[in-house]
Amino acid sequence: MGARRMSAADRMYATVNYAVLIVFCLTALYPFIYFLALSLNDGYDAMKGGIYFFPRVATLQNYAKAFNNSHILNAFMISISRTLIVTTCSVLLTALLAYGLSRKGLPGRKYIVFFFFFTTLFSGGLIPTFILYRQIHILNTYWVLVLPALYDFFNAIVMKTFFDGIPGSLSESARIDGASELSVFWRIILPLSMPVLATIALFVGVGIWNDWFTGQFFIQKENLQPAATFLNKMISEASFQSMTGSSSGSAIKNMNEAQVALRGVTPEALRMTFVIIITLPIICVYPFLQKFFVKGVLVGSLKE
Repeated sequence: MGARRMSAADRMYATVNYAVLIVFCLTALYPFIYFLALSLNDGYDAMKGGIYFFPRVATLQNYAKAFNNSHILNAFMISISRTLIVTTCSVLLTALLAYGLSRKGLPGRKYIVFFFFFTTLFSGGLIPTFILYRQIHILNTYWVLVLPALYDFFNAIVMKTFFDGIPGSLSESARIDGASELSVFWRIILPLSMPVLATIALFVGVGIWNDWFTGQFFIQKENLQPAATFLNKMISEASFQSMTGSSSGSAIKNMNEAQVALRGVTPEALRMTFVIIITLPIICVYPFLQKFFVKGVLVGSLKE
């Protein structure tokens, strides 16, 4: 049977739909394109304005200057190791919790779920959290970047809903064959749950990679601060220099900016470069997980 011919109304709808999607995509992509163009342009030339899509005086000096900074290299190593450890451990621990909550034979399951849910309605606040971290001796340590980020009840609920959709006959057959509960989890549940596992891994990984708050308030050692915190400091310092430089015209400030602007590198150009550097890894990873992400969100949010 041949394909149905589109009516005039269908063609009009498709045209408007594609036009809206294209405009939306361009709107979402333009800030990244603008920042990329400025980061690849000479700093002095960029101060003249007029750069929107492509660099006018192309150069890689901004990136060379950024990666010559020993602090940013260390910050990226901290962020990479933290993201890998937290994502792996969080997905595994959340899957174990969700699998336990999905078992209908769990005594008091409804009360346990309510207890976990009730605790998500309140937050201790910054000061009580700071005091708690100090009492358990994780302030200014690598553990403050890892331990508090291992658990999220929302992720557990998404996984639990997905596990509920897996036919119980598969688990029952494995138990009849002598498989333990842990074997059922490892050999049956996890292999069938790749979409939701990839979705949760993406949620956790992006959140941890972009987290600047923890390093800003709970870590004072520069060698333990992640890249997002370092980027936030660089942006704040560049903005402060711009405001004070334009208002006071201090000779010392101008001398510092001249040193930074050596070989066409300015504080504003460095700021754009740092934004691109910290954003690019997520943009590179996301396409590989997109199909799992869409399927995991749809399946994990529905229940038969």
